[in-house]
Amino acid sequence: MKPPDKYKVIGLMSGTSLDGLDIAYCEYSLNNASWLFEILECTTVKYDSNWMKKLSSAHALSGQSLVQLDFDFGMLLGKHCNSFIKERKIKKVGFIASHGHTIFHQPQAGFTYQLGNGIAIYSITKIPVVFDFRTLDVVRGGQGAPLVPVGDHLLFSNYDACINLGGIANISFKAKQERIAFDICFVNMALNYLADKVQKRFDKGGRIAASGKVNRQLLGRLDAVYSKWKRSRPSLGREGFEKYLEPILNNNEVSVPDCLRTVCESICQEIVQSLPQKKKAKVLVTGGGAYNTFLIARLSEMVSEGQEVVVPDKSIVEFKEAMVFGFLGVRKVRGEVNVLKSVTGASNNSIAGTTVGF
Repeated sequence: MKPPDKYKVIGLMSGTSLDGLDIAYCEYSLNNASWLFEILECTTVKYDSNWMKKLSSAHALSGQSLVQLDFDFGMLLGKHCNSFIKERKIKKVGFIASHGHTIFHQPQAGFTYQLGNGIAIYSITKIPVVFDFRTLDVVRGGQGAPLVPVGDHLLFSNYDACINLGGIANISFKAKQERIAFDICFVNMALNYLADKVQKRFDKGGRIAASGKVNRQLLGRLDAVYSKWKRSRPSLGREGFEKYLEPILNNNEVSVPDCLRTVCESICQEIVQSLPQKKKAKVLVTGGGAYNTFLIARLSEMVSEGQEVVVPDKSIVEFKEAMVFGFLGVRKVRGEVNVLKSVTGASNNSIAGTTVGF
C-alpha cells in the first residue's frame, strides 16, 4: 500500500542550553519527489526553576531516580502537547515526534540517552509517538549526531550550508555527492555559562560581549581544544563542555565581558574554518544563537567575500530543529532512511526511532 503524501505532525525538541521545550505543528507534503514543509503552529514552553534544576542535574541522579525522572518528563511533554493542541484548536495530529532532552551522550562508549519517555507521552496524549532517534546509529558505531542534516538535505537544499547555533553549533553541507555534517563548537552552553556569572540567563543580543575585548591567551586555549577535536570530529555534549571548556572559562583573571567577547570570536573562527570552500555560498543560520546580533554581525564580517550569512524568519530560526524531528518521524513511519552514515560515521544508514501507538 502506497504511503500518504501529506502528514500533520507535532515535533518536540528540548535543547542542551535549556531554553525550553520547542513545539512545532507542521505539515509535510511530497510533491514530484520533493519534500515541502510548513510550520502551522509553534511555541516554546519555558521550564520553571524546578524543571531547570532537575534537567541540569539529571546526570548526577541514581539509576532509580533517573528512571523516575524519565517517566515524569515524558508526562510533562505529553501535558504540554495536550495544552498546545487545545489552545491552538488543532484538529488533526498524525503523530508526535520527540527528540527528548539529552542527559548522556558518550558514543565512544556505545551509548546515548535522551530523557522523556515516549510511552509516557503516548499515555497522556493518546496520540502515536516516535522517539529515541539516536540509539540505533550509536549501536551501529556512529556518533548518533547530528541528525538534522537529513532535513537540511531534503528541505533546505537551496542553501550551500546549514548551521544551527544552539547549545552547540553544528553544520551540514553537500560534498562529493553526499551529505556531511559535524558539531563545530560550544555556543550557548558557553555564552550562557559566562552570563550566569553576572546573574544573567543569557547575554541578550551579545551586548555584554560587544563591550569586551578579545583576550588572545584565552582564545589560544579555546583554539587548542577545538584543534584536537577537528581530527576526529566527535559529537559534542555536556560531558565535553564540563571537562574541557569549564576549566578554561573559570578564569578569574579575565573579565566576563572579555570572556564573552573572546568566546564569540572563537565561535566565529571555528564556523568560518568549517564552511565549504566556495567563492559564493548562502549559509543558513538558525537556533537561539541567531538572535545574538553581535555574534551574527561578527560572523558576517569574518566569512569570505561572496559568502552570505542568512538568518531566516523567526519560526524557522526558533523551530527548525523541532520541525526537522517531526520530519524524521515522517521518514521513520514511511520506512525511509532518516539518519545518514556519511554524517554520523555509522556502518549503515538507519531508519531510526522507536514507535508506540501506531
